[in-house]
Amino acid sequence: MKAKTDARVPQKLTGKGQATRARILEHAAELIYTQGVHATNNEQLRHAAGISGSQLNHYFPTKESLVLAVIEWQAEHVLTFHRGERFTHFESLDSLREWAGFYIAYERSYQEGCTLGSLASEIIKTDLDVRTELANAFEQWRDIFRDGLERMRTLGRLSADADPTRLAHLLLSAFQGGMLLAQVARDITPLRDALQAAIDHVQTFATPDPKS
Repeated sequence: MKAKTDARVPQKLTGKGQATRARILEHAAELIYTQGVHATNNEQLRHAAGISGSQLNHYFPTKESLVLAVIEWQAEHVLTFHRGERFTHFESLDSLREWAGFYIAYERSYQEGCTLGSLASEIIKTDLDVRTELANAFEQWRDIFRDGLERMRTLGRLSADADPTRLAHLLLSAFQGGMLLAQVARDITPLRDALQAAIDHVQTFATPDPKS
């Protein structure tokens, strides 16, 4: 993922240094998720990660550099999961249903929500210059669906008039909106309904005898 230079992992970090940086990011992401960006301070992060002030400043000299790195770290977890073999690169309707089924069946989905979506909702309310990185993360996520839908169309599983980009936006929007409503309701139903409706719409473009 393209990110600003100060958010990237330093090139000469030792194994121990990389582990320390990763630990800081993990705790920073959790604090920002639970408390928000403004309520998360260096003292809390130092205590949670078990580091000194000099260590924190060494890896992340500014709050913006920390937030940029958290975005990249959190996005990488989400994107890696979706790029795995589990969903066969979203080349079939069944793979989309399996993806939806994973989140619908996960009993903590409505409690935890979407980690990247929740992070974004916190960060965009600040004056930090990180909107480009957030947009880039969601574009990469959307493109995973788009690429799969394009392959489905190429393979003849979707009709030629299907628009992979629009359908990818629909799937991602259904996930984000459904997850938020599920969190509010403390009930998985809104997420289930949103994802099923989105996939049902994709299915309207399926060929008469789809190989899915």
